[in-house]
Amino acid sequence: MRSIAHKVFRFLPVQLFILHFRKYQMILLFWYILFATITGHFASVFGASSLFLAPEYAGQINFFSMLLLGGATAVFIMAWHITTFIIHSTRLPFLGATRHAFLKYCINNSLLPLIYIIIYSIIAIRYQIENEHAGFSQIIKFQLGFYLGFLLVLLLSFAYFFRVDRDLLKVVLSRIANPALIKNLIPYDTLDYEIDIVRADTYLTGKFQIHKFSELQPYSPRLLATVLRKHHRNAITATLFALAVLLLSGIFMDDPRLRIPAGAGFLLLFSVVMGVVGAMKYFLRSWETIGWLVIIFLVSFLVSKKIFDFRSIAYGVDYHNKNVVHPDYDQDHLNKVFSAEKYQQDKAAEEHRLAIWKRRQIIQGNDSLPPLILISVSGGGSRAAYWTFRTLQYLDSISNGKLYCNTVLMTGASGGMIGAAYWRELHNAYTERKINDPYLARYQDNVGKDLLNAIIFSFVSVDLISPFNKISVAGYASTKDRGYAMEQELITNTEGMLDKKLGDYRVKEASGIMPAMIYGATIINDGRKLLMSALPITYLTQPEYTVNDSVNKCVDAIDFATFFKDQNPYNLRVTSALRMNATFPFILPVVKLPSVPEMNLMDAGLRDNFGIETSMRYLSVLHNWIADNTRDVILLQIRDTREAELFPPSDMNSMMKMTFEPLFAIQNKWESFQSYNHSYMKDFADKYYHGKLHIINMEYIPEKHDRSAALNFHITQREKKDLAASIFNVQNMAAADSIMRLLQGK
Repeated sequence: MRSIAHKVFRFLPVQLFILHFRKYQMILLFWYILFATITGHFASVFGASSLFLAPEYAGQINFFSMLLLGGATAVFIMAWHITTFIIHSTRLPFLGATRHAFLKYCINNSLLPLIYIIIYSIIAIRYQIENEHAGFSQIIKFQLGFYLGFLLVLLLSFAYFFRVDRDLLKVVLSRIANPALIKNLIPYDTLDYEIDIVRADTYLTGKFQIHKFSELQPYSPRLLATVLRKHHRNAITATLFALAVLLLSGIFMDDPRLRIPAGAGFLLLFSVVMGVVGAMKYFLRSWETIGWLVIIFLVSFLVSKKIFDFRSIAYGVDYHNKNVVHPDYDQDHLNKVFSAEKYQQDKAAEEHRLAIWKRRQIIQGNDSLPPLILISVSGGGSRAAYWTFRTLQYLDSISNGKLYCNTVLMTGASGGMIGAAYWRELHNAYTERKINDPYLARYQDNVGKDLLNAIIFSFVSVDLISPFNKISVAGYASTKDRGYAMEQELITNTEGMLDKKLGDYRVKEASGIMPAMIYGATIINDGRKLLMSALPITYLTQPEYTVNDSVNKCVDAIDFATFFKDQNPYNLRVTSALRMNATFPFILPVVKLPSVPEMNLMDAGLRDNFGIETSMRYLSVLHNWIADNTRDVILLQIRDTREAELFPPSDMNSMMKMTFEPLFAIQNKWESFQSYNHSYMKDFADKYYHGKLHIINMEYIPEKHDRSAALNFHITQREKKDLAASIFNVQNMAAADSIMRLLQGK
């Protein structure tokens, strides 16, 4: 047994596997991310695993999407082989005595890639069966696509790497990528010299036979140097190829046919970065740390000079008009803009709108005191969007359209607002006779279409590779980024219905034909809320008790259209308002607005993930009119989580949990903290309405508590079925009955 163990240990594939863990572990970070992603241990809350386990091309998981992912996987593995060969080849001098040394190295260096491929296939098959409900024939087709793409790229790679050196490209690259030309520029350091020969007795040949190294002729150092130069050129070629694919994909990102799956894009990006990391290690050696510090300093300098700006913009807003002064974002200017006079003016305008809405209700045959509905929806990515739309479409259909007609205001956060905005626009299209039936199942399917793939693909191919792509949006030149990609995908998914501007709704909202909608965002400069609406809403920007207090005035929210009145605010794209409302950290870029200093915006859910704060203030400010002119007030809260959900206590049975759990308690439980705070607000709200206020919750309740739909911009077929079925939960059915009785005056 000891002899067998020794032979296994001295087998070159085993020695190379161990070598990667002994030397330059940073390169293993790419493999760690891949393994952790597909197993659900990295960025699972963002749905990262679906990018690899269920890749989409042209909006579908199909043979071609798997083929592209397989090809990208092969590119990544070849980049891994080339980079590590350049770094470690001096530790393998005996390979210089073999023919096609690089091919032999790839075969013997394939233990880690082979483990990944096997684990990936097992997890992907299980994921596609359980979450995408793929049949046996589909699974076979998907796997054939993946391995066909994988093998095609491998064959093309080796055909290129080992053909006769005759073409111009190779001649040019061999000159510009000659290590000697670059290494002469790097100061010599005695630390660069190290002896660490790999001790291996046997290796795998090109025919996958085990041979002993002792059978080889003595190696030639000159031959080894030649091999190194050739494959340094190959490393540059592979890196440039991956970079060119990403660059071209980013330039033509608006054409779905040229948009590769996001998982494939990530693998190509990893290939590029791995090539850069390998080059830094190979050329700089002991100077590597200083090299990285220089690069970081250079990037930081470019960002400080705004040559690079990774923030996004709100499409449609005028950022560049030199004849318009950007508003000052300070307390004095806020007090001036959001004055008591403006507050009372906008409040009176809203009461007038409600009076028009009431007259419409009476004309349509309702009581002289019609029920009034406010809808607050929660954040939660595509899960919240799907559940919100499902709830609104269902309740509106069983009420014969009364839910829509009796709703005066809709607000909320993140994904829920996407579902609510689409539901409202479908009714608008129905009243304009553009569609025949707003209750078709296809509209529910549209809400469930993927957004994550477009966002991540743009992040990989545009934001990081080519951040200078320009596009004309809403009359202004803008930079493409993943925010733009998300908006375009949302417009496509909703059949173009959300391709509107904020001002397109002013007339209909003001005349009571359609509910007003308030989009929100969190101003991360100071924690205030930004409120975006087609109507003036300064009466929601401050507590009522400070309106006439010029000394202690407390403006805690910003009315977007009022504050940015000179920046063409009503030209803002609705999809941009929805994106700012749903700017989840890292997934979507921070949005800047043209104030002095610039406002930086993130997800509305950071302040209020359920829209309750805005709804409560609305009910408070307008309580006199609402109490005198309505029979019942219904606050319909649509949540993608349980309001009183109990979380299992942490046992803190590890040093990691003991150290970090207290630090991140607020971050991990922020949604619960908001819910508990809102319960106090709801308690106080009813004092104005004397029993007329009815707060009704419609909550997503998964069939299995531990298999809730994930919080991201992608939901699987299993999750869609679970979300759709949740409407028939006993608790939700009781809530729906309560709404129907109130609408009927019972």
